[in-house]
Amino acid sequence: MDLERKFCSFEADVTVADGCVIEGYASRFGQCDQGNDVVASGAYAASLKRLFDSGRAVKMLWQHDPAQPIGVWDEVREDATGLYVKGRILESVEKGREAAALVAAGAIDGLSIGYRTKAATKDKQGRRVLTELELWEVSLVTFPMLPSARVAAKGDDPEVAGLREVARLIEDARQAMVDG
Repeated sequence: MDLERKFCSFEADVTVADGCVIEGYASRFGQCDQGNDVVASGAYAASLKRLFDSGRAVKMLWQHDPAQPIGVWDEVREDATGLYVKGRILESVEKGREAAALVAAGAIDGLSIGYRTKAATKDKQGRRVLTELELWEVSLVTFPMLPSARVAAKGDDPEVAGLREVARLIEDARQAMVDG
């Protein structure tokens, strides 16, 4: 099996604090992405348990490049919404400084997961429903696969943040109509 990647933008409630702390959802349950895949609730549970039990961690990479780790994920967990991540971009690393600046400026607003599919089914609409994934890494990326979410830097103008929230709500409503 090859390593797969799924892209997801930061949600509007994702924040960047002090130029290096980021948090948000790397994956959202039940949302169909541009690859016609839907991640089911609980898909990461076994993988996260294995990683935790072995003392290993999900890697934070730049654009899925294993030669470019840019930080650490201090928290990776499933909740009712999806795969929540919180971590630190390491500004002591050259690429980390670049990534932090790009995220803070809004030039980079995507997250992407690198994983292997352990189990999947097809739903009535022909979408692949991913029911168990082996999570390897979560990357900061330029082009996300799930277009409904965007990053907000801490300290953003409230009007801009409000417009982002309206755009997210419109996209969520559009996606709900597509999903039927």
